[in-house]
Amino acid sequence: MRLKGKTAIVTGGASGFGEGIVRKFIAEGARVMIADINIEAAEALAEEVGAIARQVDVSDADSVHAMAHAAFIAFDTLDILVNNAGITHLPAPMEEVSEEDFDRVLAVNAKSVYLTAKYIVPHMKGNSSGVILNVASTAGVSPRPKLNWYNASKGWMITATKAMAVELAPDGVRANAINPVAGETPLLKSFMGKDTPEMRAKFISTIPIGRFSTPEDIGNAAAFLCSDEAAMITGVALEVDGGRCI
Repeated sequence: MRLKGKTAIVTGGASGFGEGIVRKFIAEGARVMIADINIEAAEALAEEVGAIARQVDVSDADSVHAMAHAAFIAFDTLDILVNNAGITHLPAPMEEVSEEDFDRVLAVNAKSVYLTAKYIVPHMKGNSSGVILNVASTAGVSPRPKLNWYNASKGWMITATKAMAVELAPDGVRANAINPVAGETPLLKSFMGKDTPEMRAKFISTIPIGRFSTPEDIGNAAAFLCSDEAAMITGVALEVDGGRCI
C-alpha cells in the first residue's frame, strides 16, 4: 500500500500502459482519476477497479483545465499527475509525414505536458508537494528510423521532465519520466507499420530480455517513482526496456 492516501490523475489511463498504471496505483491504495479521450473505456475500467472517469482531450486547454478542476473537486487535493496519453504517426520517411500528423503528435505528446503543468503545478506548489510522471519512450533516447517526429516528441518530453525537476524541486515537487520499449498496447501496430509474427520477431530480437514491455512492467515502475520510497529521485528518465537502449 505504498500509495495509500494518495490521489492521482492518469491521462490515457483507459488502455495500454495507462491501464497498467491505473491498476497498480489502485492496488497500492491510491484514489485515481482515469482521464481519457475514450470515455466509454475509461468508465468501464473505473467501474471495474473503483476509480473515477473523466473525458479529456489532452491537447485542448479548456478540456485539460476542466479535468484538473474536476480532480480538485473530487479529491480535494492532487498528489500525483501521470502524463501517459500519447500517439504516433505511422512509419514514414520524415519528409512524407503530413503536417496534420506532425501537429497532432506534438499536441498530444508535448503540448499536453505544458497544459497539465499550467493547470496543476500551481496546486502542487501551493501544497509544497507533488509528483509528476511523464511516460516518454526509448524512442526519445535511441531513435528509430521512420518514426522521426514521434522520436522527437518523446525526446522533448524527456528534456521537459528534467527542466521541470530542476525548477520545481525547491517547491517540493518531483518530476520523472519512464521510457518503455514498445509493448502490447494500441500503438504497437502503428510503431511497426504492420503487426505480423515476422515483424514482432524482428522487433523483439532488438530487446535483450526478449519480450515487449507490459502494462504491468510500467505500472510497477510508475508506482515506485510516484511513491515516497523515491523521495530523493527527480529528473530521471528510467528505461523500462529490457536492455533495448544498451
